[in-house]
Amino acid sequence: MHELSLSTWFIHISSVIEWIYAIFIIKKISNFKSFGIFYWFSLAMIPNLVGAMCAITWHIFDNQTGLYGLVTLQGIFTFIGNSTLALAAFAIYKKKERYD
Repeated sequence: MHELSLSTWFIHISSVIEWIYAIFIIKKISNFKSFGIFYWFSLAMIPNLVGAMCAITWHIFDNQTGLYGLVTLQGIFTFIGNSTLALAAFAIYKKKERYD
């Protein structure tokens, strides 16, 4: 299998760090009374983070075929994460619509 280049590793790792940071920032924003709904948005981001961790773990072990189940898990968690993010975004939209 092919190893990832240093620049690709940098992108992978920095993306995960940015995602974790975004979760914490959005959670912090949800502490404000009028933005409480954003708590659910921060929770909805976690499955995508788990999916990213699956992908990085697979790459750490040089894409071994024995660990190919991680690719399947990554796809499942990405689907779940995208679905929960869509639901959370829709909930935020609906709540904002009530206040307009």
